[in-house]
Amino acid sequence: MTSSQPESKIRNQLQHAIDTKTKPLGALGKLENLALRIGLVQQTLKPKLNRPVILVFAGDHGIAESGVSPFPQAVTYQMVLNFLAGGAAINVFARQHSIQLRVVDAGVAADFPPHPDLINAKIAHGTANFLTHPAMTAAQCEAAIAKGKALARAEIEAGSNVLGFGEMGIANTSSAATLMSVLCGLPISQCAGRGTGLDDAGLMNKINILQRALNHHNLPADDPLRVLATFGGFEVAMMVGAMLGAAEKGAVLLIDGFIATAALLVTSKLQPTVLDYCVFTHRSGEAGHTRLLTVLGAEPLLDLGMRLGEGTGCAVAYPLLQSAVNFLIEMASFESAGVSERQDA
Repeated sequence: MTSSQPESKIRNQLQHAIDTKTKPLGALGKLENLALRIGLVQQTLKPKLNRPVILVFAGDHGIAESGVSPFPQAVTYQMVLNFLAGGAAINVFARQHSIQLRVVDAGVAADFPPHPDLINAKIAHGTANFLTHPAMTAAQCEAAIAKGKALARAEIEAGSNVLGFGEMGIANTSSAATLMSVLCGLPISQCAGRGTGLDDAGLMNKINILQRALNHHNLPADDPLRVLATFGGFEVAMMVGAMLGAAEKGAVLLIDGFIATAALLVTSKLQPTVLDYCVFTHRSGEAGHTRLLTVLGAEPLLDLGMRLGEGTGCAVAYPLLQSAVNFLIEMASFESAGVSERQDA
């Protein structure tokens, strides 16, 4: 990862190439910004998208035992089995767009039988309940980050230059909300949402529980690793490592919804330039996501009301990256097509 994105020659060349295509200036809207972003990440006027991969990290959270989710913790394990059987939404969308899917057991509270599509990276059988204890030890947090880096690097060394980030973990919206609250200095009521479908009373209970946890630990915002270890999940910490590893190798990062964006928030506190490599695929329907996108200065590609996680936003948005790259490479310029340009008075 470079200390800052090169902003001079290649940026000007890319912008000129985009502006002189046979269209009115800016007529392809966000696709133009997307083409510029991908070209800058790859440092070329002819970017390519190779072997896209979505990493879905799964982990369980001790805070689930405090009643912050309407679903039992066992659903994490059951959904991983669903991923492996090919029956989840992310499987459908990944197949549709020829995206490789990697399912990673970062810390599910049960053991899986061997499966060729499962990466066993388990740090422990779920985190501790952060209502009363840090979710993980510093050593566990470091191990999860290191494993995530290694997984991302392995995919890139195998030929991928586009990595998407998804997750599965009952109660991980509680983890994401507390990370956001501490690191952004926002009230938990502005960060926590309904997750998997809490009613009004359930949401108020969730906010009250998370406020108690925040009061108990009373952490400063200037120690992101400690905040991550206290409130994060193993899947969140592993995503942080994978994002760092992917950016260090110059890949394009596809950021999914609320949980993945909270992981990116932590990552950006550790290495701010990671944001230069990110494409924000969609705006989640989860309450805190819009505010978190604003904090990060991010403009998502899509706003479909999705709030499923699993990396589904990455898969649905991926064809837009293909369109952005294709118009940059294949579309004629005014000069090459012999089309007259606009004549300003």
